[in-house]
Amino acid sequence: MTNYGYEKLVAELKNLKEVQRPNIVVEIDVARSHGDLKENAEYHAAREKQAFIEARINELGLMLANAQVIDPSTLPHDKISFGSSVKILNLDTDKEFIYTLVGSMESNPSQGLISVSSPIAKALMGKKQGDEVSIMLPNGENEFEILEVFYKDIVF
Repeated sequence: MTNYGYEKLVAELKNLKEVQRPNIVVEIDVARSHGDLKENAEYHAAREKQAFIEARINELGLMLANAQVIDPSTLPHDKISFGSSVKILNLDTDKEFIYTLVGSMESNPSQGLISVSSPIAKALMGKKQGDEVSIMLPNGENEFEILEVFYKDIVF
């Protein structure tokens, strides 16, 4: 993953540990004070939320412990690879798109960040400016021309 993705996960973990976890403890105490726990929906909802938070903390801890952070700025971007940004033209619709290829945990298609394991990224990997590529999309096969391959920093 990129440093952007790593920092994003670190921020989420910090929020869960320092904000969400203490808040849910308070919610459980308040719900517990309302009486009989067997029929107390607030209490059961708070305990379920606590279980989700703890599971996510464990999941993020494992991801961060096993993460391999790669600095894409040190990689060559003459061909499309991890961390490359690419401007492509759909030859069928004449629409241009700009995507940056990132790790699966940091992908956000609405921001143009697509996972290297996505069908679009897999089709683009190893290609260079001027190449044409056929990509299978939900609406069928589309032809694209690679207009530009470059590197840009990802910030959040």
